[in-house]
Amino acid sequence: MGTPLSHATLLTVTTTLFAVLALDISVPALVLSLMALSRWIVTLDFGPGEWKGQAA
Repeated sequence: MGTPLSHATLLTVTTTLFAVLALDISVPALVLSLMALSRWIVTLDFGPGEWKGQAA
């Protein structure tokens, strides 16, 4: 059906394809999560005297 070299090449190509597909999903998900976290942190309303240890 094929040589060992062709089997190794096919395995390498398919492994690379599925690895790239996984990155295609995980990288945007990570970026969107970081954007949501940073937006949440920015919208927290810390006024003067609300930090622990500070006198009001």
